[in-house]
Amino acid sequence: MASRPLPPRDLFAALTVAVIWGVNFVAVKAAVTAIPPFLVITLRFAGVALLLAPFTRPRPGQWRWLMALAVVLGVGHFGLLFLSLRFLDATTAAVVVQLGVPFSVLLAWVFLGERPGRRRLVGLALAFGGVVVLAGGRSGHAGSGWGPVLIVVTAMAMWATANILVKRLGKVSPILLNGWVSLLAAPLVLGLSLLFEHGQRMALETAGWQAWAGVAFSTLASSVVAYTLWYRLLARYPVSRVVPINLLAPVVGFAAGMILLGETAGPAKIAGGVVTLIGVAIIELWPDRREDEETTEA
Repeated sequence: MASRPLPPRDLFAALTVAVIWGVNFVAVKAAVTAIPPFLVITLRFAGVALLLAPFTRPRPGQWRWLMALAVVLGVGHFGLLFLSLRFLDATTAAVVVQLGVPFSVLLAWVFLGERPGRRRLVGLALAFGGVVVLAGGRSGHAGSGWGPVLIVVTAMAMWATANILVKRLGKVSPILLNGWVSLLAAPLVLGLSLLFEHGQRMALETAGWQAWAGVAFSTLASSVVAYTLWYRLLARYPVSRVVPINLLAPVVGFAAGMILLGETAGPAKIAGGVVTLIGVAIIELWPDRREDEETTEA
């Protein structure tokens, strides 16, 4: 049985998430250039918590999963991703974060029994290989080689792990999930800012409108709107079916980085990005027939 397309409403939600997340690379880059990364995340989580947490209350059995998500998603994913964008250009980050797709497939295989077939294994190899090409092309640039790229890779492994935790949590309101993970994560990343960053007050006082616009976009559009839609999709469909929304995000992020930030794209970045996206497309758009039959029954 062929995989059924998403209903129009959910397809529109997925496309909206992809566009927002693509533009968000530029927003975060603008923010962390002027304000220390962990402080930016603290502001983002505090804003989301104030907007969403007061309207929901977790059940007793949900606390351990929410706390785990605060650590894995709040600190492990966002902490590392925002830190990397202090040193990494937005166009490169937009491509490397696509490793969240193969990581999701691998972890869904281990923890959810969604076993990939031969085609997806080829896609996995291409996705990781493309990032190796991209990172290798950056190794000749001072301070911009493998380090920041590896930080993003680790961040996306944390993102994939968070997806598994969300599935383990079961049916839960996206507003509750987003608001309370933000509330629990905010003091954690604030502690990291106090421990490892300096000049926070001066940064807040001197940050320009671009930085504050980046914080606002990351808080309202990326967190409140996009992640609410994302959690809702994740609750309705298998992990390996909803992550294709990321295929559009790097294209949007790549274009936004070049247009809004004036970033450039050399041969290695283009080649690595193309290979990575081909691998992700194979994983998501051309699954093996056996996988299709096992994972698309509603």
